[in-house]
Amino acid sequence: MGGISFELSAKVELTSEESELIKKFKVEKESLLKKEIRIPLTGKSIVLSLTIGDLVSGQSFKCNDIAEIIETENNIKESCSVFKNYLEVMRHFGGQEVIQF
Repeated sequence: MGGISFELSAKVELTSEESELIKKFKVEKESLLKKEIRIPLTGKSIVLSLTIGDLVSGQSFKCNDIAEIIETENNIKESCSVFKNYLEVMRHFGGQEVIQF
Protein backbone atom coordinates (compact mmCIF):
# COMPACT_ATOMS: atom_id res chain seq x y z
CA MET A 1 0.00 0.00 0.00
CA GLY A 2 3.06 2.24 -0.25
CA GLY A 3 2.08 3.91 -3.51
CA ILE A 4 4.57 5.29 -5.98
CA SER A 5 8.07 6.16 -4.83
CA PHE A 6 10.86 7.84 -6.78
CA GLU A 7 14.58 7.45 -6.32
CA LEU A 8 17.25 9.74 -7.72
CA SER A 9 20.96 8.99 -7.55
CA ALA A 10 23.76 11.48 -8.06
CA LYS A 11 27.47 10.78 -8.41
CA VAL A 12 30.16 12.77 -10.16
CA GLU A 13 32.86 11.10 -12.21
CA LEU A 14 36.20 12.79 -11.72
CA THR A 15 39.39 12.85 -13.72
CA SER A 16 42.55 11.89 -11.86
CA GLU A 17 43.51 15.59 -11.81
CA GLU A 18 40.19 16.52 -10.17
CA SER A 19 40.56 13.74 -7.59
CA GLU A 20 44.02 15.03 -6.72
CA LEU A 21 42.70 18.58 -6.30
CA ILE A 22 40.05 17.37 -3.86
CA LYS A 23 42.67 15.50 -1.84
CA LYS A 24 45.15 18.39 -1.96
CA PHE A 25 42.66 21.01 -0.74
CA LYS A 26 40.77 18.62 1.60
CA VAL A 27 37.34 19.83 0.52
CA GLU A 28 35.28 16.64 0.94
CA LYS A 29 33.17 18.23 3.71
CA GLU A 30 32.67 21.51 1.87
CA SER A 31 28.96 22.24 1.58
CA LEU A 32 27.61 22.79 -1.91
CA LEU A 33 23.97 23.07 -0.94
CA LYS A 34 21.86 23.20 2.18
CA LYS A 35 18.30 24.07 1.38
CA GLU A 36 14.83 23.53 2.74
CA ILE A 37 12.56 22.58 -0.11
CA ARG A 38 8.84 23.15 0.20
CA ILE A 39 6.86 20.65 -1.80
CA PRO A 40 4.05 22.34 -3.75
CA LEU A 41 0.47 21.39 -2.85
CA THR A 42 1.57 19.12 0.03
CA GLY A 43 2.54 21.49 2.82
CA LYS A 44 5.60 19.30 3.42
CA SER A 45 9.25 20.24 3.22
CA ILE A 46 12.57 18.40 3.10
CA VAL A 47 16.10 19.53 3.83
CA LEU A 48 18.54 18.84 1.04
CA SER A 49 22.18 18.94 2.03
CA LEU A 50 25.05 18.07 -0.31
CA THR A 51 28.80 18.18 0.18
CA ILE A 52 31.58 17.57 -2.29
CA GLY A 53 32.15 14.21 -0.59
CA ASP A 54 28.48 13.29 -1.11
CA LEU A 55 28.73 13.88 -4.84
CA VAL A 56 32.06 12.05 -5.13
CA SER A 57 30.90 8.97 -3.22
CA GLY A 58 27.37 9.06 -4.61
CA GLN A 59 24.11 9.98 -2.94
CA SER A 60 20.57 8.64 -3.36
CA PHE A 61 17.37 10.53 -2.70
CA LYS A 62 13.96 8.94 -2.19
CA CYS A 63 10.89 11.03 -2.87
CA ASN A 64 7.19 10.31 -2.67
CA ASP A 65 5.89 12.64 -5.35
CA ILE A 66 6.87 14.00 -8.72
CA ALA A 67 7.18 17.63 -7.58
CA GLU A 68 9.66 16.62 -4.90
CA ILE A 69 11.82 14.62 -7.32
CA ILE A 70 11.86 17.46 -9.86
CA GLU A 71 12.90 19.99 -7.20
CA THR A 72 15.58 17.63 -5.89
CA GLU A 73 16.96 17.07 -9.40
CA ASN A 74 17.17 20.83 -10.02
CA ASN A 75 19.02 21.33 -6.74
CA ILE A 76 21.49 18.56 -7.53
CA LYS A 77 22.21 20.18 -10.90
CA GLU A 78 22.77 23.50 -9.12
CA SER A 79 25.18 21.77 -6.72
CA CYS A 80 27.11 20.26 -9.63
CA SER A 81 27.48 23.73 -11.14
CA VAL A 82 28.85 25.07 -7.84
CA PHE A 83 31.19 22.07 -7.64
CA LYS A 84 32.50 22.82 -11.14
CA ASN A 85 33.33 26.36 -9.99
CA TYR A 86 35.19 24.97 -6.96
CA LEU A 87 37.29 22.77 -9.25
CA GLU A 88 38.18 25.74 -11.46
CA VAL A 89 39.25 27.82 -8.48
CA MET A 90 41.35 24.97 -7.09
CA ARG A 91 42.97 24.42 -10.51
CA HIS A 92 44.15 28.03 -10.68
CA PHE A 93 44.75 28.70 -6.98
CA GLY A 94 48.20 30.06 -6.36
CA GLY A 95 48.48 31.29 -9.91
CA GLN A 96 47.45 34.62 -11.26
CA GLU A 97 44.22 35.54 -12.93
CA VAL A 98 43.64 38.96 -14.47
CA ILE A 99 40.08 40.17 -14.79
CA GLN A 100 39.54 43.37 -16.72
CA PHE A 101 36.50 45.61 -16.27
